[in-house]
Amino acid sequence: MDDKLFERVVEVAHTAEAAGFDSLWTMDHVHQIASVGDREEPILEAYTTLAALAAVTSSLRLGVLVTCNGFRNPALLAKMVTTIDIISRGRAVLGIGAGWHEEECRAYGMEFSSTRERLARLDEAVRICRAMFTEHAPRITGRHHSVDEPLNMPAPLHPDGPPILIGGGGERVLIPLVARLGDACNFFGGPATVRHKIDVLERACAEVGRDSEEISKTWLGTAIIADSEAELQEAVERLGMLLGVAPDAARGLALCGTADEVRRQIGEYREAGVDGMIVTVLDPGDLDHLGRVGTTLREAMDD
Repeated sequence: MDDKLFERVVEVAHTAEAAGFDSLWTMDHVHQIASVGDREEPILEAYTTLAALAAVTSSLRLGVLVTCNGFRNPALLAKMVTTIDIISRGRAVLGIGAGWHEEECRAYGMEFSSTRERLARLDEAVRICRAMFTEHAPRITGRHHSVDEPLNMPAPLHPDGPPILIGGGGERVLIPLVARLGDACNFFGGPATVRHKIDVLERACAEVGRDSEEISKTWLGTAIIADSEAELQEAVERLGMLLGVAPDAARGLALCGTADEVRRQIGEYREAGVDGMIVTVLDPGDLDHLGRVGTTLREAMDD
């Protein structure tokens, strides 16, 4: 049993805060996923961990990237996020998506429905969460989710409630959902891919009469800062093995190289329309590397 696991998570959070990261995210999995590590490696539940981190941090925005909608009743989810908002004095973010990891849902005895149904459930869940954040006792009747005057007291600290980030890049359903209901979105891939997704989002916003500038566009990927080509190649090969792709393909999905090279790559994403970078690192326990990544990102985003 690893009785120091949470203490190390707190060390990571404090290092990230000191290095200038402005947000901290947990991932909503109950089994470890292949792109991070071995299936039987320990993993803490996302929301209870985030609530604990809310009490020991002071400036980081806090969210789950992204909540699997099928894991929790949406009204209860809104209550949980609001509780984290209260504990953190207004720093909560609701990150939410349709869910994709069928194996862990089956293992935990949770339903894993068709893609179409999961997306329909997500639409209703976002509406319910928004209502729970902003209304006193909302009534919503949907095909999959309904609420009948639930009270969310105390309310979130801000009148509009925690911002809602909707994860995923599906162009027919998910991105239009972001255009209608989201405050933020999250995409993967290289700058050209992300630019294409933002173009789709801008068209979807125009169709519903919304200014796309109201929506924060974020990118998710791994950050690797290396002082030599050999060190970089070793890290990229490891990332490729985790992602199941060749090393060259892994490079295209990451910020990687020297600090100057990573700053240049961030500039390319900024030019593509990205407002914020959300990064993972191969070894969160390497606090020196985490600090370098945070400093580099902060400098690049401030330019």
